[in-house]
Amino acid sequence: MDRDPIELFRRWQHEAHRSGVPAGSTDRQRMSRLRGALWRVVAWAAGGELPEANAATLATATHDGRPSARTVLVKSASEQGFVFFTSYLSRKASELEANPRAALLFYWPWPPRQVRVEGAVERISAEESDAYWRSRPRGSQLAAAASQQSAALDARATLLARVEQLERECRGRDVPRPPTWGGYRVLPEVMEFWESRPDRLHERVRYERIASGEAWRTAILQP
Repeated sequence: MDRDPIELFRRWQHEAHRSGVPAGSTDRQRMSRLRGALWRVVAWAAGGELPEANAATLATATHDGRPSARTVLVKSASEQGFVFFTSYLSRKASELEANPRAALLFYWPWPPRQVRVEGAVERISAEESDAYWRSRPRGSQLAAAASQQSAALDARATLLARVEQLERECRGRDVPRPPTWGGYRVLPEVMEFWESRPDRLHERVRYERIASGEAWRTAILQP
């Protein structure tokens, strides 16, 4: 067990990105690393994109407890929390405003690991959203500004026409961040780390704390 689950998360994420394992690993872990590297090469050769190590399933719920889930890209992970961005018009945003709690699930196939994060959710500041918005490709900015995320659309051509119109309007200048788009931060209260082991005797460790800044309590869980 690691004293700091955030640092452990970062290390696992880095290893997932490289399809690697720590130094001093066992023969089984080294073989897992080789399989992971081959898997990434096959995916690339087939024209597919390499897996996103920062992709996570985000689970939210309505005020009366009806759940929903989707994949998001978590852009930063720190002691302050896990940050992702979306439209404030989206279904996930609507549910977070009504019930500001969420769970994230990261799963990496090589080496086989997953991390669960649970906690309260808050909007990040406009300044933080502006800073990330400026780092996005222009095409992604135009798409986010033109889309009324989760709203019904009569035809895809309507959305493409809005993107083209916005591109003409912003020609020669930056695309402004719409006030309906920005970031949320999941404040980790519970983090659980799972790592595959033979015969389903997987390793599970849970970290839990009551409030931000407090020491983490740890427990080894049965598989």
